[in-house]
Amino acid sequence: MIEIDQLNIDGKTVVGVKVNLPDSAPLVAIIGDQGFVMCGFLNVDTAETLGVAAAMVSGVRTFDDVLRAEIRAATSKAKAKGVKLGMPAQDALKLLC
Repeated sequence: MIEIDQLNIDGKTVVGVKVNLPDSAPLVAIIGDQGFVMCGFLNVDTAETLGVAAAMVSGVRTFDDVLRAEIRAATSKAKAKGVKLGMPAQDALKLLC
C-alpha cells in the first residue's frame, strides 16, 4: 500500500509519501519544494552525488514520526540551506520548503 498526503509546515504544503514494504519497516519521505527528509532507506552518499538537498532520519514509521525525529545525516546542499544534524526534521523541512 502507498499513502500520499499533503502536510502543512508553517503554512507551506509538503507531500508525505509512505510505502509499506513486505517484511520491513515502511519507506517514509516528506518532500518540500527545495528538498526532502526521508527515513533510513535514503542513501545519503547517493543523494550527495546527485546534488540534492536531502536529510535522513531513522526509526520512523509515520509522517508524525518523521516530523518529530532528529536529523541523523544530510547532504552538503541541505546543510547549505541551514539543515543541521540533531535538529528536528520539522525544522529542517521549514528550510527545504
